[in-house]
Amino acid sequence: MAWNCAATGIGSLPHKNPRRAMELVLSSMHEVPYWPQLPALGFGENMYAQFSTLLPGINVDGRKNKITVDLGDYDPEEFYTAVVTEDVEHFAHPRENFQGLYALLESTKGKRFGAVKGQVTGPVSAGLQILDQNGKAAIYDEAYGEIIRRNLNMQAKWQARRLREISDRPIIFLDEPSLTLIGTPFASISQRQVVEWTDEVLNGVDAIKGLHCCGNTDWPLVLSTSIDLLSFDAYNYAHTISLFPREVSAFLERGGSISWGLIPNMEDQVAQETVGTLLKRFEGYMDMLYRKGMDLDLMLERSLITPQCGLGGLDEQKAERVLELLNGTVEAIRQRYRLGGMA
Repeated sequence: MAWNCAATGIGSLPHKNPRRAMELVLSSMHEVPYWPQLPALGFGENMYAQFSTLLPGINVDGRKNKITVDLGDYDPEEFYTAVVTEDVEHFAHPRENFQGLYALLESTKGKRFGAVKGQVTGPVSAGLQILDQNGKAAIYDEAYGEIIRRNLNMQAKWQARRLREISDRPIIFLDEPSLTLIGTPFASISQRQVVEWTDEVLNGVDAIKGLHCCGNTDWPLVLSTSIDLLSFDAYNYAHTISLFPREVSAFLERGGSISWGLIPNMEDQVAQETVGTLLKRFEGYMDMLYRKGMDLDLMLERSLITPQCGLGGLDEQKAERVLELLNGTVEAIRQRYRLGGMA
């Protein structure tokens, strides 16, 4: 896939008006628009709450911003009936929790895009945020952990189907911030489980399959999964990718792509960066990888550019500034490296 450093977005925006949020996205991302989470509308738009609402026995508490399940008091029959019969519509995203998604679909009727991006919370991050009746993460319960993964898989399938209404190339990212905890005392999850669970959630999803992690993690482990696209916080962690040129090269050569979180999402950093400074930073990343023997032309062809993570922590004006920087930086990169548009 020749992305040629096209722009897309990550996660949240700070807007309370879904239509205004989509106007911003569509004016900023002509090639690869995305639907944003809108957490300013309430806890129901939190990414963990969004993808928990259809789980059996789940309690999403918007007052305490907490998601819980009593593992001794839930009935999985209806859930598993829908899974076994491949009843994808059973897993339709509730409008009240996905206002950005429905704003995207409704504002783009009759239009087609080169690609369109959506997202589903990853199985490790989701499983660690859902707590049982004793305050323990539900991911450690074998039966309910499987339910969480099956739920994410079916929701990803439903979302990919809906995104195909506006593009032949939907992208589904797994948002996995908790992969930064792998190998620490805070997550008793093996490397084998990370790979198996990631592949389980992505299995059968008719889309370009991506994974986003906004911190440092075991990149060779992530690249060994079935993903087509790795999205990471390049602003802070580009040097960590450069430690694994062999694995990154193999990923690109098998058709993989890299989404560079080049544009900062923290207020102080946004204020100090310009298109010029961000272009220089990106040139440094490319030079670093080229010196390690990587194919520069292939890297540029297989790259997208994004903010480093979601923008929900900014105000609307600063979020718009981030997307201005994104657009300007993509244009500057394409001019610098003589790249065309997405193909």
